Amino acid sequence: MASLYIHYPFCKQACHYCNFHFSTKLDKAKTFHELIIEEMALRHTLLQGYELESIYFGGGSPSLMHPEAIGSIIQAATDFFQLQQSVEITVELNPDDVNPTYLNDLLNQGVNRVSLGIQSFWSSELQMMNRAHNADQAKQALKDCAQYFNNYSIDLIYGMPGSSLADWQFNLDQLTAFEIPHISAYALTVEPQTALAHKVAKGSVLLLEEEVVEAQYYHLLEQTQQWGLDNYEFSNFGKVGFYSINNTNYWKRKPYLGLGPGAHSYDGRVTRSWNVSNNALYVKGIGSKSVAISQEILSKKDCFNETVMTGLRTQWGIDRRQVEKEFGLIYAEYLEQQAQSHLIDENLFWDGDNLLVTDKAKFLTDGIAADLFLIALES
Repeated sequence: MASLYIHYPFCKQACHYCNFHFSTKLDKAKTFHELIIEEMALRHTLLQGYELESIYFGGGSPSLMHPEAIGSIIQAATDFFQLQQSVEITVELNPDDVNPTYLNDLLNQGVNRVSLGIQSFWSSELQMMNRAHNADQAKQALKDCAQYFNNYSIDLIYGMPGSSLADWQFNLDQLTAFEIPHISAYALTVEPQTALAHKVAKGSVLLLEEEVVEAQYYHLLEQTQQWGLDNYEFSNFGKVGFYSINNTNYWKRKPYLGLGPGAHSYDGRVTRSWNVSNNALYVKGIGSKSVAISQEILSKKDCFNETVMTGLRTQWGIDRRQVEKEFGLIYAEYLEQQAQSHLIDENLFWDGDNLLVTDKAKFLTDGIAADLFLIALES
């Protein structure tokens, strides 16, 4: 099984925290889907022999695309790939782009899942992020998505500067009237070369204290459990049957093909590649039938460390048997050895052959994973 990712590199305006590739110059935005389809024709053989179980439109702001343009990409995917009958087709939406007509048109084009980038129900926080929507638009967009789609997700950001646990509770309170099947929630992160990084460096924005960020995360865990959502990955919460197939495939290291400037791909074995993060160079490459791609070949050690990092973030953990099968006994023994101190501290536990993070240590997951990384053994 494999996934297809479409990166649409246009936005109305730049969010201050975002370091994804995008452009606010929209002169080529209306016809960009044609280039995506041309790249698909050039590169579809990367997934030869695999069935697609997920098609994901991200960005950027793919909700700036006309539904018919999205539909043309979906149709091309059916021509170039074998699609599972139950293929998940997701489009990321900005609340300011959402209206009933647009949502209905997406359904008619074959889209069966949407991901709504709310981020916050506080207009002051949305302004701080430089989002294009306000709190009222966020609430209305959520109502509309819930009316038209059974399978939808919302994005929230916690750890906002100056916020309190009560402020975060207010965001969660806005969701109680809905039976939301999936939530993705991320701590605000300062990415290099973003407007947020510049403001933090100048001292005009003061980051929230780590203990408050942690408290907001654990409060989210409690609230989502009450709503019947599984914390199946550190930042993702879903009802059974509504986990994101696209994201789950990333964490399980399944193959995926990324189309569009800045999009990443993985062959499911040892090769990762990424398209040039420049719209003009991407367009030029498509015109010459040669996309500018960089790649890296992962060592055995790299693959082991990725397995540790992605596995530990999920409810499935790290399967010791799979580690031994894929990497060898010495790697499985190394994993057990490195985990020992965290087992004693009750940060980790064994569920059969699966190594998992305890609830009390979830906020420490990435640091614990780093302690398990392979450094010294031969790759």
